[in-house]
Amino acid sequence: MNVVEVEGLRKEFKSYSSRSGLAGAFRDLFTRNYQVLRAVNDISLHIKKGEMVGYIGENGAGKSTTIKMLTGILTPTAGRILVNGMNPHKEREKFVRTIGVVFGQRSQLWWDIAVQESFRLLKKVYKVSDDAYEAHMGEVIATLDIGPLLDKPVRKLSLGQRMRCELAAALIHNPPLLFLDEPTIGLDVLVKMKIREFLKEINRKYQTTILLTTHDLADIEALCERVVLLDEGKIIYDGRLDQLQKNWVEGKQIHFEFHHPVERHALIELSGGADVKWRQGERCNEWIAGIEGDEEAVSQLMSRVIQQHPISDVKVNQASTEEIIRNIYEEGLTHG
Repeated sequence: MNVVEVEGLRKEFKSYSSRSGLAGAFRDLFTRNYQVLRAVNDISLHIKKGEMVGYIGENGAGKSTTIKMLTGILTPTAGRILVNGMNPHKEREKFVRTIGVVFGQRSQLWWDIAVQESFRLLKKVYKVSDDAYEAHMGEVIATLDIGPLLDKPVRKLSLGQRMRCELAAALIHNPPLLFLDEPTIGLDVLVKMKIREFLKEINRKYQTTILLTTHDLADIEALCERVVLLDEGKIIYDGRLDQLQKNWVEGKQIHFEFHHPVERHALIELSGGADVKWRQGERCNEWIAGIEGDEEAVSQLMSRVIQQHPISDVKVNQASTEEIIRNIYEEGLTHG
């Protein structure tokens, strides 16, 4: 069963552009220039019950706009949306009882009251019974380790503490569908790991469907088998993460750190006819070779480079998901 069904979804925003100069300002009083920005451009998306889907893209790609339409915050310009069998905009009150939402840069907790008081208020809003609340939230509070935080005002919590409480608040009514928009932004590694493990657990135990948008691709790798890649409001990839990696990483990456500066053309000459893509690394005198082929091709390239240029370090690894996504945006989705 599809929890999310989207067909031809579009969202356009009209923006005003002012003319330059005093004459232009005077003309703007009578006639204005408008531009139509298409933030989401006729996308179609289907998500099944129990899936954990990563929804990724660059800033301005349309991720948050999509989430806001799926949760009923924004009304689409065109297209059809069905979430949990309902139209998010026409069945608003009934619909919101079936979803949980966490926006990393917005809070649903009351700033000046204790966390547990916010929980109690949300319990009333969602009409959760005392027995259901105690049974479910007791486990959530214990798993997220927020028991010691319940008596503290939200304003006195650290970012990591607040985000764990935000996640718990979104799950008070145990929704079948959870939207997470940058839930780990600014968090340290230990808090991220705790949140990831918790999300895996609720997905396993309750078959909670999760749609996750994030710039931290480690979250995607840890949680999602499926990714949807968005660019300029359009879906350019929708499929398994491992298949995306396979399509784009047929070989390996070799990181060379040289003793002295080396020019790209000199390295290209050492490629020996192999399909090698060279790019400069982040460290001084570091170059990274992306090479397609087997272990023998990798060994031959390393041998040619080392014979010609003294190196201080070399390592071989697979490209990270971050590298893959960056290559897709730089070169376009032409593989697979």
